[in-house]
Amino acid sequence: MGLSFALELDSPPDLPYDEARADALITVTAEWAAGSVPRVPSAEILVMDRSLSMSGRKLDEAKHALCAAVDTLRDGTLLAIVAGNHRAEVIFPATGGLAPVDARTREEAKLRVIGQLPEGGTAIGRWLDRARALFASVDTPGTVCHAVLYTDGKDEHETPEQLGDVLTSCVDRFTCDARGLGDEWRYTDLLRIAEALHGTAEAVVTVSHLTEDLTRLVRDAQRIVVPRVYLALRPNSRFRLAFVRQIRPAEAELTARQQLDGWTHVPLGSWPPDTRQYQVSLRFDPGTLPVDEVLRAARVTLHAEFPDGTRRPCSETAAMTVRRRSTPGFGIARSADLTRVENERELGMAMRACADAWFRGDLYGADRELRLAVGLAESLRDTTRLRLLRAVADDGPDGRLRLRRDVTRGQMLGIGVDSTKTVSRRADPHDPPLPDPGPPRACPLCGTASASSEAAFCEACGHRLDDAGPAGGPVDAL
Repeated sequence: MGLSFALELDSPPDLPYDEARADALITVTAEWAAGSVPRVPSAEILVMDRSLSMSGRKLDEAKHALCAAVDTLRDGTLLAIVAGNHRAEVIFPATGGLAPVDARTREEAKLRVIGQLPEGGTAIGRWLDRARALFASVDTPGTVCHAVLYTDGKDEHETPEQLGDVLTSCVDRFTCDARGLGDEWRYTDLLRIAEALHGTAEAVVTVSHLTEDLTRLVRDAQRIVVPRVYLALRPNSRFRLAFVRQIRPAEAELTARQQLDGWTHVPLGSWPPDTRQYQVSLRFDPGTLPVDEVLRAARVTLHAEFPDGTRRPCSETAAMTVRRRSTPGFGIARSADLTRVENERELGMAMRACADAWFRGDLYGADRELRLAVGLAESLRDTTRLRLLRAVADDGPDGRLRLRRDVTRGQMLGIGVDSTKTVSRRADPHDPPLPDPGPPRACPLCGTASASSEAAFCEACGHRLDDAGPAGGPVDAL
């Protein structure tokens, strides 16, 4: 298979008497297997935005970037190029499908890219749907399917529901990295694509940087060895699976589920040598668990798609165990690592709330969320996200931190799109002890209980817990 997978499960076994939730952190590490590095069949689709808003220098820079990406592909890679506006046209190869890369097809592909003219609107779902159909025509088992797309505009020629339906149809078919070019796109569209298709989302505000970014993405894609990996879970009958969430290197809700031989399989995307971390949460009725008895709550393992196209186990099986203690309330120490994960998620939600408030023109709200985000980043020692936040902050007339009044749209898009990126640092045993969290807070909108009394946002719906009214959704500045 080319990679050797290891699964590490970290789950606090002791639960308070009245607890109804059990969480675990799962670290998955993939390393080169013994022997030579394999060459796996790969298929790449480059999606270029050629909408009318791309007119001028942006389209020229994008064409240069696409041509450089074509030159980066190794010989034999199956390639297609989709030019998108309110439609999706396969401009290479001329016969449709995908064509193997060689010296002749490289030149043909670049000529087709160079000849594109800007016109029409933007319907990203149609671009992705065309990519899905193209990948479906690949009949070689074990082929790694990867796409790259960029857009400079808002997804205005389809509804959010239409984009969601397409993303659902694309899950576990291919991975996709998405880029926002310039400063007129919606960061929420990119995050939706990256989350559903196990890719990355980033802002390329300076259009001349697109060439470096796309060539790096294509090089990274050629390191992928295993096209599909699954987290396989089998909860005890007393437990039900509440959610699975990727937490490193970026946060993503993993909502797709497949049932196979009594196991729930959660797609994790394609893999190069890498380490990623996940949070698994189970729910249960406390009254169904005996007191002071160790129970196996779930079995956890990994499955992968092998070169012959079959799906088989690729790691040892680990057991998630719990023990309901006789102590009610807050007498059980919290897991430092799980607390850090909760705070990292709070940081991301605060950053998105700050960006959304700014786009709505609510500067007071943006200032409030910025102060929360900076405090969380400082306590987490998350220097990357703290640097982003400090770049858009200054001191107000009252001496309190606030959003700079000359902040640019591009900077706020960066705050939004980078909000899901997490650092690799785990909780340090020398960190100060955690305070007693107190009783959980219930969300006034959906009723979900928070993990601690300190939570500012609902884990399920994202509502700010000290707001009585409905949460404001992301709104772009006009």
